[in-house]
Amino acid sequence: MPRLRAVSTADLPALYAISLATGAAGGDATDQYVDGRMLGHIYSAPYALLSPETAFVAEDDLGVGGYVVGALDTHAFEARLEREWWPRLRATYDYPSGTPPAMRTPDQRRAFMIHHPHRMSGAMVEAFPAHVHMNLLSRMQRRGIGRRLLGLWLDTARDLGSTGVHCGVNAANHGGLAFWQAAGFAPYDSASEISGGTKWFVRRLALKS
Repeated sequence: MPRLRAVSTADLPALYAISLATGAAGGDATDQYVDGRMLGHIYSAPYALLSPETAFVAEDDLGVGGYVVGALDTHAFEARLEREWWPRLRATYDYPSGTPPAMRTPDQRRAFMIHHPHRMSGAMVEAFPAHVHMNLLSRMQRRGIGRRLLGLWLDTARDLGSTGVHCGVNAANHGGLAFWQAAGFAPYDSASEISGGTKWFVRRLALKS
């Protein structure tokens, strides 16, 4: 059984690789990207570097095969990304201003996200201020590893004072949709419709007495 542990900077190559290998609605997105680091730049690496206290990996004899990352205060984390993460990437990746949105490649769509990151707002993030991302390679799926990894993250978030967490799931990722609901996350009522291809889920975290 893989061991779960806190993330380290040495895990960054694995986080980038897992983000790419699961980036097509849970499937392998390698063939879609010229730059295989684009997804990791957005969904995994910044958490390992800026919020390591809420970042964990699952590791077996083949290496790191899964991760769970997140932030306790979504608004504060977005502000920190704006100060410490996006500027360097914006200097590396051009804004795709000359290409109409419908014609952009996957790399260009992620470059747009780097220049114009989505900002969470509204009642959902106020009520459920933490957020979480998790991905596992196929060798670690359907073995209870995801449930253990998420449980570690939720326990940590609760111990650090979080009372509610949200996550976004690609609407085409049917396995992911089933997983999060089985893990106690409920579709967010006011955002239950698909928004930009994403379904939103939330979970309350009761503080330990």
